[in-house]
Amino acid sequence: MADGLLAGGGLGSEEMAPEPELPGWAAEEELERLEKGLFENEDSCSDCSDHAKPGSSLQSFVPEGKTHFPEMFQTSQLLFYERFRAYQDYILADCKASEVKEFTAEFLEKVLEPSGWRAVWHTNVFEVLVEVTDVDFTALKAVVRLADPYLCESQVSAFTLECMKELLDLKEYRLPLQELWVVFDDSGLFDQTALAIEHVRFFYQNIWRSWDEEEEDEYDYFVRCVEPRLRLHYDILEDRVPSGLIVDYQNLLTQCEESYRKFLNLRSSLSNCNSDSEQENISMVEGLKLYSEIEQLKQKLKLIENPLLRYVFGYQKNSNIQAKGIRPNGQKVTHVVSSTMTTGLLQSLLRDRLCPEPCKEETEIQFHSDPLSAINACYEGDTVIVCPGHYVVHGAFSIADSIELEGYGLPDDIVIEKRGKGDTFVDCTGADIKISSIKFVQHDAVEGILIIHRGKTTLENCVLQCETTGVTVRTSAEFLMKNSDLYGAKGAGVEIYPGSKCTLSDNGIHHCKEGILIKDFLDEHYDIPKISMVNNVIHNNEGYGVVLVKPTIFSDLQEDTQDETEENKALKVQTSGEADEAGRVDLEELIQCATGKMELYARAELSEQVEGNCEIVNELVAASTQKGQMKKKRLSELGITQADDNLMSQEMFVSIVGNQFKWNGKGSFGTFLF
Repeated sequence: MADGLLAGGGLGSEEMAPEPELPGWAAEEELERLEKGLFENEDSCSDCSDHAKPGSSLQSFVPEGKTHFPEMFQTSQLLFYERFRAYQDYILADCKASEVKEFTAEFLEKVLEPSGWRAVWHTNVFEVLVEVTDVDFTALKAVVRLADPYLCESQVSAFTLECMKELLDLKEYRLPLQELWVVFDDSGLFDQTALAIEHVRFFYQNIWRSWDEEEEDEYDYFVRCVEPRLRLHYDILEDRVPSGLIVDYQNLLTQCEESYRKFLNLRSSLSNCNSDSEQENISMVEGLKLYSEIEQLKQKLKLIENPLLRYVFGYQKNSNIQAKGIRPNGQKVTHVVSSTMTTGLLQSLLRDRLCPEPCKEETEIQFHSDPLSAINACYEGDTVIVCPGHYVVHGAFSIADSIELEGYGLPDDIVIEKRGKGDTFVDCTGADIKISSIKFVQHDAVEGILIIHRGKTTLENCVLQCETTGVTVRTSAEFLMKNSDLYGAKGAGVEIYPGSKCTLSDNGIHHCKEGILIKDFLDEHYDIPKISMVNNVIHNNEGYGVVLVKPTIFSDLQEDTQDETEENKALKVQTSGEADEAGRVDLEELIQCATGKMELYARAELSEQVEGNCEIVNELVAASTQKGQMKKKRLSELGITQADDNLMSQEMFVSIVGNQFKWNGKGSFGTFLF
């Protein structure tokens, strides 16, 4: 497979300008500098099965299997910055995609021993010991012969010595370098050979894409492709990427490779067709469709590869948790969680929660020592009461039924702390979930602390100590957060997806990367979110208090919106109850401000608090107006001259009142263009 990739992957064949020859001493100094850079910090390979050998700076390992192969260099455990520096400083530098193969060959000529070393030729079917007699640097291949004695480990018993000789003869005894694992030598003479081949192998297995060379070389290939893909690879290794996103990326990569393969075959067949044939016309249409499909897949891959956009846009994770529904006997159960139960605590529970009034019906009570087991035992309509204590859990809370999860006391006295690496902390898919008076503490997380996939979730009087993203409100989900405190998110404190409903009232959101992030809803397939923000204090966030994500094309089209204001009638904005000194902001003024028909407010006359609220409202109204204009334009292109009022009346109910924005690094409101 790797052979096919190198031979048919479109690697560049342009010749580079020859470099001036260096005198002997200068060449030696350059080689020493290169070797030093390659071997620096190689002690990272300390996890190997064997200890370092005298004279060699690398570790070794013994291959598993029945055949007793000699020890091989262990080079697969290099750190991110070691690979980063090798590719940036020594191998690729500022080359273009079309020059990758040429730069790689030039690098190998400087560091690779041309002959005299042994290696194990490793494939998915067999492993065989060979000796390298020469290296074809231009083709990135080694000329080999079978080693004596003959050593081979095969999954197919029919792989005899004669078969192997015949296979090598078909390949003209030339093997791709990345399929060779260098046999260990304690003299240190072949250290740089082993490392160089490792860098080539890693590059073509994890970095290079067969379509890379066909993209425009506007700037160097390392910055455009190598660095983001390398970072993604190590983020995955270190459990920094959600498992769902990893699956999405792998599926997209497979789809793109398959589509690109079809595209190449189609392009090749077109070159053999008659120019006026009907088959060629059909093939050209298919080719255009494939090209468009490939471009869309490549853009999605780039979003995931980019460490910033990866978390700004996230991914549409579908929860597979099935709701249990009502118990077969129709009973509702109250689950009590306590690490230890005393008579005093039990009496208080009976008085305050379990039997506050004379019981008309008997209530079943189940006791649990940890909240996770209580959640897993719930059916529709159950209640979980968590008593004061510090609970450490290692799994995710997956809530698929409508239940109530409440703390018995103050949030700081009822702490649920998640440890152990995992994707999520609390996943909500139930129709009506209520959580109150609990402090959630997140550690070693990949995703946010609370994700509402669908249904309605109410969070009241809670504390959320986050590590990655805070709360994520997915499309079609509804979230109500009241009197709660959220802090510490490395992403946004609250992420609001298109088509969702989010109500935030009397909360504190602080010390996050961004306070609230509203995702792009301008796409024709997205519905406008319904957002209400009342009396929240959003402060001390690194970026903006509120960020709206929208495409760059929005800025280009916004000028056309200023002359058409019909859709503004579909927008309803509630801005009552602002500070007395600022007065009431009139709806008509907001719409005129959003569509550019009047000059902006005199900011000096508004307090900082009111200014932040108005700025958010104005931007959301403008974005909603733009969406209406884009929809009307699409309908016009389809020949619909008079659109139905119901079709055009996507409403965005915005109630943004009394919020305070203080000490946010970039201000109260900003936009992120992509």
